[in-house]
Amino acid sequence: MATFTTTLNPTPFSAFDADSAFQSDADSMVTFIKRKLGDDILSVELTKKQIWACFEEAALEYSSLINQYQARSQIGTFLGTATGSMTGSEEKYPRESLEFLARFAEPYATEAAVGGSYNSISGSIALEDGRQDYDIYTELKDGAGNLIVDSPANPDGAGKGKMRIIEVLHFSPQAAYRFFDTSSAVNYLNNEFSFESFTPETIFYVLPVFEDILRAGMLDISTRVRRSNYSYQLMGTKIRIFPTPTVSLPKNLFLRVRFRQDPLNPPRPDPTIYGVSNLSNIPFGNLSYSRINSIGRQWIRQYGLALSTELLGTIRSKFSSIPIPDSDLTLNGSDLISRGREDKKDLRDKLKEMLETLTYDKIAETQALRAENIMKHLKTIPVPAGKIITMG
Repeated sequence: MATFTTTLNPTPFSAFDADSAFQSDADSMVTFIKRKLGDDILSVELTKKQIWACFEEAALEYSSLINQYQARSQIGTFLGTATGSMTGSEEKYPRESLEFLARFAEPYATEAAVGGSYNSISGSIALEDGRQDYDIYTELKDGAGNLIVDSPANPDGAGKGKMRIIEVLHFSPQAAYRFFDTSSAVNYLNNEFSFESFTPETIFYVLPVFEDILRAGMLDISTRVRRSNYSYQLMGTKIRIFPTPTVSLPKNLFLRVRFRQDPLNPPRPDPTIYGVSNLSNIPFGNLSYSRINSIGRQWIRQYGLALSTELLGTIRSKFSSIPIPDSDLTLNGSDLISRGREDKKDLRDKLKEMLETLTYDKIAETQALRAENIMKHLKTIPVPAGKIITMG
């Protein structure tokens, strides 16, 4: 009598053929399904390979559903990691990270000029006496005299695309730290804690670092606004300088610009671009059948039975009736198909309903609710005087 291990290509995909637990259950599934479909009374027109195919499909379906809900919990952690399959990631409990949120915030850092993934380029325009209007695309050049719009950093190619102006400068900004000297504390932080030294004429102050940082920003803005007598206006590709330049004004106007951001080709090569991007390439393979517990195996058996019921109904539907002496034998193909499909739907719905409550977000909500209920319950417990333990 042929068994699963002695049969050549027993299943269509051979996904679990090498698993000893699957091999053992496969032979038992033949007996289980045939008896459930009434083989002792009426012959069940299913071969062993057909039953094993249904068994494999049931295990694959269970693996797929588990992986779908596991991906909902973990995809934020896996995004950007190396793609592939059969890596065993589906059976691991990964450490959470904030890589997704940090990457999500990078565009805002770029716009605020405090980081990000895209570079800006500096150039200058030679001002002329009595001329107010200048073309950014034909006159903005780097230190070597090359047009900025022709820079290799332009993803649209030389002379193409649009530049975004980040900053316009007509002077060399002074570093804010120059304003912080040994006497600055006496001038604007005299409300801090004071301590007398050995000499009565010397006073020391405790200076919190955050005050220095805030004051540095204030001095930078003050230098740019209060000390500036110049302005500009942007009109398409032109920039107009106010007031009209004269020989007494600086010779160059400095601009910092940025090109269109190419999300697939940032300035620095980023291997995460070719990593996990969605559910289709998250590195989850099939679950190992030998590690599936009794809950999962029973679902697989029931789903395999439903698949076999539908398959048997399809086979019997090829002939609505079979002639026998003095009568016709009517087959129940359509009933078996309906029953098999209903059983499949019920099993899938129940499993999905259970998995909905087991995503990481739902588990966190459940744990928070449990903690809240415990606190409510503890408040109702009478405690003798002097025996209460207070936490917090």
